[in-house]
Amino acid sequence: MTSLDAEQRVEVALTVNGLPRAATVPSRRLLSDFLRHDLRLPGTHVGCEHGVCGACTVLLDGEPVRACLMFAASARGHEITTVEGLSEPDGALSPVQQAFRECHGLQCGFCTSGFLTTATAYLEENPAPTRDEVVEAISGNLCRCTGYQNIVASVLRAAELRRERAAGQAS
Repeated sequence: MTSLDAEQRVEVALTVNGLPRAATVPSRRLLSDFLRHDLRLPGTHVGCEHGVCGACTVLLDGEPVRACLMFAASARGHEITTVEGLSEPDGALSPVQQAFRECHGLQCGFCTSGFLTTATAYLEENPAPTRDEVVEAISGNLCRCTGYQNIVASVLRAAELRRERAAGQAS
């Protein structure tokens, strides 16, 4: 028997992108690996595996967390939103996704899921940010391809789209 065979397994039951999900996994399984490999949601990317780059950012009960720093068992009973769960119920792009598309807020796309989840949570907290506030809000996410200008523009545009949609729903 190897040490892997002897590793304790735990049941992880949680809600992911609005759906109840469960799996029995090794107790040391990271949330990022649980999402990608056990639940087959590959949009959560693993970059540095140290919580520095932000590529693995998901929303835990609406708050951004680094999935590579959290055990899956720690998420039991919580609501996780991955990049796959950001679109509207009818399948339309969310304001953040639409803005990143319109403003070319991505290049290779590897870091994009982390930026999308981070920006989604941030705009819930601050629906009308300034440019400097956006720069600060995304400072924990790294991109090796861009100069961040289009990413900042995308978050600002997403704020506009959210306000437009809210105004349209109010009338």
